Amino acid sequence: MTDRIIGFIGLGNMGSHMAAHLVKAGYEVLAYDIDVEKKVAFASEHGTAMPETPADLARASVILTMVPNGAVVRAVLNEGGEKSLLAGLKPGSLVIDTTSSPPESTREFGGELERHGVSLIDAPVSGGWMGARDANLVFMMGGDSEEAMERAVAVLSHLGKKIFRLGKLGSGHVMKSMNNYVSAAAYVGACEALIIGREYGLDPAMMVEVFNVSTARSFATETSIRRIISGNESRNFALDLFTKDIKIAADLADARSVKATVTHAVYGRMAEAREAVGGYGDHTKAYAFWASEVGEGHGR
Repeated sequence: MTDRIIGFIGLGNMGSHMAAHLVKAGYEVLAYDIDVEKKVAFASEHGTAMPETPADLARASVILTMVPNGAVVRAVLNEGGEKSLLAGLKPGSLVIDTTSSPPESTREFGGELERHGVSLIDAPVSGGWMGARDANLVFMMGGDSEEAMERAVAVLSHLGKKIFRLGKLGSGHVMKSMNNYVSAAAYVGACEALIIGREYGLDPAMMVEVFNVSTARSFATETSIRRIISGNESRNFALDLFTKDIKIAADLADARSVKATVTHAVYGRMAEAREAVGGYGDHTKAYAFWASEVGEGHGR
C-alpha cells in the first residue's frame, strides 16, 4: 500500500461508511467533519485520531472528499489561509473529489492544486448511502495524470468495484451530471405518469408493478416511486443536490449549443419543486408538490 494515510473529509450518510471501509482496509484514516458530533463518533467507533481542523489532515498523502459540492471542497482545503490544509500538503499529494460539480470549476481548481504540486482526481459516485454501506459504489473518474489515476483506483477499489476512467480532469463530473439528468428525467416522467393515472382511477401501486415488468422500468420506478407509495420520506438523495446536478447538465448543453429541450424541462420541474418544498428533504418530496398542482379530486 503506497499511500498509507488518508485524510477523509465529510462524514455524512455516505462518507461515514466510506471512511469506515478504508479503516477496515488497513489505512490510517484521519476523518474530519464540520459537525463535531459526527467527527467524535467516528473516532470513538473506529479508534482513529480526531483532527480538530482540516489542516490537521496535512500529513496524509491522499485527501478524499465527500461533501455537497466543489465549492465546499475548495473552501475546506483553503480554510485557514497560510495555515490551511492546502498549504500544508506535501508535493506529490493527491486529492480525490467525489462530489458532483461543474467540470470547468474542477479544471480551474486542478490548476490551483497543481501549482502546489498536488494532483486532483474527480471521481463522483453513484449508488447512494446503500452503495457506500456495501462498498458497492460506482465511480466516474477523470484526471490528467496516469499515476494519479492509478493511486486513486487503489483507494477507491475498497469502496466500489466499478471504476470508470472517462478522460481528462472534469470528465467524471460531466458523466455524473449526465447520469443524474437521465435518472431525473425518468423520475419526473414516472411521477407525472402516476399523477395522470390516478386522475383516471388507476391504483398507483398497480401502475408501479406494471412499470417494473414493462419497458417503463427504471431506477425511479424500482426505488423512488416505491418509496413514495409506501410513504417512506427518509432522506436518501436531497432534492437540492439532485436539482443542482441537472442544472449542471443543462449548462453543459448550453455551453456547446446543444438543443437540450428535455434537459431544460426536467430541470424546470425539479427547480419548481425545490422552491416549493425546500431543497434539504429527499427528492421524493417533489411528488407531493406536483400532485398538489392538480388540486382535489384524484381518481375522479
